[in-house]
Amino acid sequence: MEHDYHYLTTDCLIHIFSFFHHDDLINSSSVCKEWNEVADTPWLWRELCLQRWGFCNITVVGSDHGKQQWKSYFLRRYHLELKMSQGRSGADYTCKSLRGHTGRVVGFVYLKGNSPQSSDFLSSSSILCSASTDGTLRAWDIQKGEPLWVSPVQSPLTGIISAAEHGAVITSDSAGLIKSWNGQTGQEMASYSSAFSQCTLLHYTVDDSAFLSVGNMQGSVHTLAAPFLSKLSNLVVCDSFKVDILLVSPDRKWVLAGTNENNDLSPKVICTKSLTSPSEVEDPLCQGLPIPGCQAAVFLPSYPARLATVSSRDLLSNDKVLTVFDISIKKTRYKSEIQVQQVESFQMALQNRASKVIMEARGGSALVVALDSSLMIYSLKGSLLASFKDHTEAITSICVDSFRVVTASRDLSLRVQTWRTDREKGITLESRYHLLGGSHSMSRGFTNVACDYSSIVASVEATNGHDVLKAYSFNS
Repeated sequence: MEHDYHYLTTDCLIHIFSFFHHDDLINSSSVCKEWNEVADTPWLWRELCLQRWGFCNITVVGSDHGKQQWKSYFLRRYHLELKMSQGRSGADYTCKSLRGHTGRVVGFVYLKGNSPQSSDFLSSSSILCSASTDGTLRAWDIQKGEPLWVSPVQSPLTGIISAAEHGAVITSDSAGLIKSWNGQTGQEMASYSSAFSQCTLLHYTVDDSAFLSVGNMQGSVHTLAAPFLSKLSNLVVCDSFKVDILLVSPDRKWVLAGTNENNDLSPKVICTKSLTSPSEVEDPLCQGLPIPGCQAAVFLPSYPARLATVSSRDLLSNDKVLTVFDISIKKTRYKSEIQVQQVESFQMALQNRASKVIMEARGGSALVVALDSSLMIYSLKGSLLASFKDHTEAITSICVDSFRVVTASRDLSLRVQTWRTDREKGITLESRYHLLGGSHSMSRGFTNVACDYSSIVASVEATNGHDVLKAYSFNS
């Protein structure tokens, strides 16, 4: 029996084609002129884009593509992600070594990152700023592998954080100075003396105003107006112990502050207004979490104020427990108080309980936990969704976004895993490939890693003390 497809109307064909994969649409366009026109229907490609990514900024492909804007966007972004999934050296990415520091790299941040929400993410360059114990800040063009500027030499730097909305970075140094720097020129903008050689930095915005909270070695949190670093408040969180846990919730209403130096001290949730606009007559709105100590913590990005913590089961136990809390405020006629509601709690399958725990979150459904050389993905209900042991030495840093997870290790490799949806487990992770960092005789492995949408940067601890940055840029 012969079939005459000419009896199918354009609307019928569009409906049928709406069930096609993008490869099927491309193949269908070769059948005949009519199918070619239907397969290029913008609505079909728009649906493919939204099903895959949710939000799409099609201005990146320009108006010169006419009605094929959605098709062009899909194909260009899809092929970029395909390259990021395959990781073939030369064909999919280029690697640049960023050399210039004569000390340890203590941290680095993106001054200008590449994001799918940007109008030029398929063609723009990423700019990175690194801080070192050699006393300098250096800015780099990642794709070209070239330095852009170098700051004047100062005391050895101990930390760095981005203040992107002001085009600035903020550093701490061994002399106890907190400084803000112009990201375009490398000129110093302001400074503040914390009087402590080691500080934890947290930058955030509240109602369009920027702030910097600084945790010090005596257990206090100083909060400054950014980027000009005028002091606003000082709050004691964990007396005599270093504040090395400092996080802000996605809704910017809460700051978590604590220490992992003492399991007797619970981390505290603080209302940001108590830090940024302290009252002269009322005590700061602050409450401890009902857990003994804290080894790691992260706010889940998809919730206003949902917090996950890793702690000991009790003061006498080494068993690690992952607990999830929702944080809110309860207001009465006479006062306000913080409510911390436990959502979930479960024991984790951690073999080496004395090692450092690293934890990040993906959206609102998955927690990424690294311990020694192992990587584990947990659901919020406690299910182990995936586990990997791709590294031969300890994982030192992890970077998590909506597309992938990148782990850095002392074995001088980066491991790239990508997210996928499993019918039974839901969201899970698939191990993809390694990115290598060079010679083991000249380095002690990767110490930190950061990513934007189309690049990965990691710091290599060099045996001669002159650390190097490795920048991997994927070709669009």
